[in-house]
Amino acid sequence: MGAWLIWKHRNACVFEGGSPCISRLLHEFRDEYHLWCMASAKSLATLRAGTMGQPS
Repeated sequence: MGAWLIWKHRNACVFEGGSPCISRLLHEFRDEYHLWCMASAKSLATLRAGTMGQPS
């Protein structure tokens, strides 16, 4: 999932004129993580230990 989000962020920067922004990328990762968890992606629970410094 991380590689896909980095690729999408890179494409937004290259093709849509966006600027690289780590905080935006991390926010997108958190959003995507929560969507996958709501969809019952059980294997993502292992990522929860490193929630990027954010309380749940």
